Amino acid sequence: MQQMWTPWRMAYIRREKRPGCIFCEMLDAAGDDANFILHRGEQAFLVLNRYPYNNGHLMSVPYRHVDSLELLTPDEMADMMGLVTLGMQALRRSARPHGFNIGINIGKPAGAGVLDHIHTHVVPRWEGDANFMPVLAEVRLIPQHLEETYAELRAAIAAILRGE
Repeated sequence: MQQMWTPWRMAYIRREKRPGCIFCEMLDAAGDDANFILHRGEQAFLVLNRYPYNNGHLMSVPYRHVDSLELLTPDEMADMMGLVTLGMQALRRSARPHGFNIGINIGKPAGAGVLDHIHTHVVPRWEGDANFMPVLAEVRLIPQHLEETYAELRAAIAAILRGE
């Protein structure tokens, strides 16, 4: 099944491939907003996926650069899963999904796009979100800009952390 080739997808495909880790680069770069980092925890961070499967697709990523779950410390694992829960709470407030796919792909045969830095995907799902477009046209539509999704999720996370 094809994804809709929007300009940002084409920019990703055409960009010069370079060595390094996209998650480590995000952490070293200035400006969480520019990198769609939603929240920084003690051992991990929550980030919006730039190439989402669905609106609100986010990831929980440990700060430490490791390629598999069994290499994480108990504290890293707890923080990473705590951020999965925070992300789900924020998505429930902002986007009201009917369900979620939560997943970790380890290794290329398992579908990992980033092979060397473990991360957990949180994909909100709605009844009927796999509408006729994927079936008839082999196209998925993402009807909300990332900047808008990011702003809504940041506001929801802030409210949750304030206890509202």
